[in-house]
Amino acid sequence: MAESFDSFRYISYLASRWRTIAGSAAIAVALSLGVSLAIPARYTATARVVIEPPAGADVRSATTVSPIYLESLKTYEEFASGDSLFQKAAQRFQLSGGPIESLKRRVLRVDIVRNTRILEISATLADARKAQALAKFLADATVELNRASSSESDQELLAGLEQQERDARTSLEQADAAWSAAISREPTAGLEAAIEEGASQRSNVEEQIQNEEVEIADLEDRIKAGDSAGEMGKEASNARARLAEMRRHLADLNGQMAEREKLLGMRQAHRDQLEADRQAGQAALAAIDARVRDARSERGFRGERLQVIDPGIVPERPSSPNIPLNLVVALLAGLVLPILFLTLRAHYQERRDFWEPRGFRAAVRTRDE
Repeated sequence: MAESFDSFRYISYLASRWRTIAGSAAIAVALSLGVSLAIPARYTATARVVIEPPAGADVRSATTVSPIYLESLKTYEEFASGDSLFQKAAQRFQLSGGPIESLKRRVLRVDIVRNTRILEISATLADARKAQALAKFLADATVELNRASSSESDQELLAGLEQQERDARTSLEQADAAWSAAISREPTAGLEAAIEEGASQRSNVEEQIQNEEVEIADLEDRIKAGDSAGEMGKEASNARARLAEMRRHLADLNGQMAEREKLLGMRQAHRDQLEADRQAGQAALAAIDARVRDARSERGFRGERLQVIDPGIVPERPSSPNIPLNLVVALLAGLVLPILFLTLRAHYQERRDFWEPRGFRAAVRTRDE
């Protein structure tokens, strides 16, 4: 019952001062209206740019928009809101109003529309036509800046690949020259013929050695049999001398053939290495040629493509000041603030009356009862 009485008394207290509350609200609305009418009107124009995926990308992946990809698109916000670009726009449209940084914060707003590939560029100025022209200029400049950046990246990539192509071609030419020089300076046909001839001579000498050995054995048998020992001994001695000479000749042939085979093996190994270098160079040149052709065919389609889909229109209504919103806020403030003030005042008055001697004794008496 006491709480109901206190609430009723509080409402009655506020109702008794309705003129104060109404006057405060009226003054706040009047001041808000006057200030809103005094502030110069400003107009906001918005141009929109769509960010298309690279032309060479898979169609299925292009339709799938991941949060990481959308986050990467914020790079293009920096393209549109760069200080140098805005300074160029400020000089073009003769914008003034302090340092370029503070002017940009007041005039320009660049955002990627949530969960889309749409870049919005908004310009706010006192002149509606100039605001639309500024937004369109920044959108066109952003598209051109992206195109120039992509073209520069493609040129750098192509220049690097072309340099690699020249290096590969030079390396292949050097490998071809080394292979040709090895063919002329290190022939193998003569060595192969000499080795074949040496093998034939060695076979003949070995056959002669076998014949001499057989003849010597026959002579020794005849000497043992006592058949003309003196004459047979002389013939055996001559046969042994011829056998020793043949064996020395065979040793010389074997040495020469070993040297020739070693030289032929070295030359053949050198040729094989040069041939492997030539084939590797041809394969590297073919691969880099394919990369150069691909880079030339994909030039201009490697990065995202920007296109202005909405240059914006000349705004007909000002974006600021928002008079209806300002009046509503002023009305609420004019009602809430005096009510809060009166509430605090009433609370303070009650506490002061309570601690006065007469009020304190009344309170004590009420408690004892």
